[in-house]
Amino acid sequence: MISRMNEIQILVVEDEPSLAEVVSLYLKRAGYQVQVAADGKQAMTILEKQIPDFIILDLMLPEIDGLSLTRWLRDRSNVPIIMVTARREEIDRIAGLEMGADDYVVKPFSPQELVSRVRAVLRRTGREQAGAESERDLTFEDIFISPSTRAVTVRESSIELTAKEFDLLYLLARHPKQVFTRDQLLDRVWGGAEYIDPGTVTVHIRRLREKLELDPSSPTQLITVWGVGYKFEP
Repeated sequence: MISRMNEIQILVVEDEPSLAEVVSLYLKRAGYQVQVAADGKQAMTILEKQIPDFIILDLMLPEIDGLSLTRWLRDRSNVPIIMVTARREEIDRIAGLEMGADDYVVKPFSPQELVSRVRAVLRRTGREQAGAESERDLTFEDIFISPSTRAVTVRESSIELTAKEFDLLYLLARHPKQVFTRDQLLDRVWGGAEYIDPGTVTVHIRRLREKLELDPSSPTQLITVWGVGYKFEP
């Protein structure tokens, strides 16, 4: 089970004081405990002492930028991260996802929408933990997946996956040959499709192929079913 809402600690890293104040207010009203960092250096000081349960992170920050912080975090933790950016270009959104962010919002955004996204990620985490007892190791000809240790071995070599990459792979591999639509994957891995760009799935599938497939440009295991979605072929 996830922590009770009033025990969930959220760090908001935002250099616009008015926006940080509004986001903090909405999160507190929703029942979360909130700490605010005004720049990347202050955030790093906080994170080196203790990593919170959730992080809302601006992409463009003084001292240390959001991408650098995300990279540092992903080397140490699977804490959920929602990235906030004023940039609307797709390449900037993809960069955040490539670094390991779970979701992103583009300024200006609705604070209530942000709260809904936080809830969606926490719901997904709660479902995953509640179903942990029924999870089992998966063994295929050249892939081994262990949900208890979140370890993946491909052709006898261990590979490193982010939290979302592992969740996506495990879902597909647990149902071999079954085709999942993007919306189904968004719902079961990210907690809902309403506020998350469907391109998130595409990015994570590409990253998985680069780590699993002998030739990522001609995948044989993570297969695209054109016009429908994706499936895992053992």
